[in-house]
Amino acid sequence: MNISTSVTQKQLIDLLLNVAVVRPVFVWGAPGIGKSSLVQQFAEMVGLPCVSLLGSQLAPEDLIGVPQIVDGRSQFCPPSMIAREDPYCLFLDELNACTHEVQKAFYSLILEKRIGDYVLPEGSIVIGAGNRAQDSAIVKPMSSALINRMFHVGLKVSHREWLEWAYDKGIHPLITDYIQTRPDHLWVQPPKHEEPFSTPRSWHMLSDALKEYGNPIQPETIEVLANGCLSPHHAGQFKAFHKQLANKYQLSAILEGDANWPYKPEDRDILYFLAQSFRSQLIKELPLSKDTMSDQHKKLAHRSKALIKELSTISMEIAQMIVARNNEDEGLPDWFLVEVVRDLPRLVQKKDGS
Repeated sequence: MNISTSVTQKQLIDLLLNVAVVRPVFVWGAPGIGKSSLVQQFAEMVGLPCVSLLGSQLAPEDLIGVPQIVDGRSQFCPPSMIAREDPYCLFLDELNACTHEVQKAFYSLILEKRIGDYVLPEGSIVIGAGNRAQDSAIVKPMSSALINRMFHVGLKVSHREWLEWAYDKGIHPLITDYIQTRPDHLWVQPPKHEEPFSTPRSWHMLSDALKEYGNPIQPETIEVLANGCLSPHHAGQFKAFHKQLANKYQLSAILEGDANWPYKPEDRDILYFLAQSFRSQLIKELPLSKDTMSDQHKKLAHRSKALIKELSTISMEIAQMIVARNNEDEGLPDWFLVEVVRDLPRLVQKKDGS
């Protein structure tokens, strides 16, 4: 399914409040980004109980029921969890993971809010959700007839909105501090092979585990817990972040000149994490155009070039990583890269192999 635009968590709630009350809505998105919890939140906001059906586990009779003889005639009796007397929010989770026979059973339910002779109570709401084909999830093509019965919207991850939610819900401070530093690690595209991967849901799981262990928590435990929930690269970076805090290495202190890059071989993972965070901060804070630079930007640029030079004496490879472009972010501003090439030619020459 191709959705040209996507909305954040807050935008989805607003859309559901205005659209789902009059038309069925289908929410597309990757696993673990909060589709189900947002539908539950919406149902609470409109004062309706939420009944969830998992499409991947349904058979047609789970919807239309089984036939019974009533007054000498055959009549299908839908299950009690659907056939309710009071209005409710019917959430069809993983709708596009069910078989085509089950999809056909949804046609009248979604369009007319009816199953056989049973009609959903006035004021009931129907919402569907599912993963996309590119998410390496169990999905089946939805028929055009089913697609055309619903309003479609894509859900995307906003680290700012997630952090607001995380602070409100008491997510472990080690995690909120980490995502503040590396917001790009909140979510990744599901991998093509079987391994844990980072999502808002997996960070929540890690938070629960950290709280159960309590403080202090050993680095070996951090490694086990992080690797059990997160993408391997993020797990390694999270372990280094924990180690960095324990060893009092702070990027802010390095930027201010109150501390130096860690240089010992046993601290190489901390150095890599700090360098990644340094690159991320430069991308976020330096303007795209040199014409819009403030005095604060000039100070940051000057200090950053000195830090990159110092870093190159410890690890040329990590220093090159800071200035290199990759597919995960937009890269450093061109004007800053030009100054790096001018002031640190050895860095670029070695990177290019010249």
